Amino acid sequence: MSKINIKPLADRVLIKPIEAETTTASGLIIPDSAKEKQQEGTVIAVGNGTKDEPLTVKIGDTVLFGKYAGTELVLEGNEYLIMREADILAII
Repeated sequence: MSKINIKPLADRVLIKPIEAETTTASGLIIPDSAKEKQQEGTVIAVGNGTKDEPLTVKIGDTVLFGKYAGTELVLEGNEYLIMREADILAII
């Protein structure tokens, strides 16, 4: 994976969503139209936090976030989400 040249500001975090499953446990193929939006991802870059609250997540953490959290963006052909740390629900 190439290094991303983006630095989130303040309490924002850049996340690469984990790919959704394409088959079920029994082997059925899930079409794109029926796939759920992924709610799990890996932290790629973090901001510096705010002066009152430093960030608790770090690069490489696997996190759980809300279904509609963050803003989608495409960098170098890869999909990412950028969101505030408050939108992250848990570190896995």
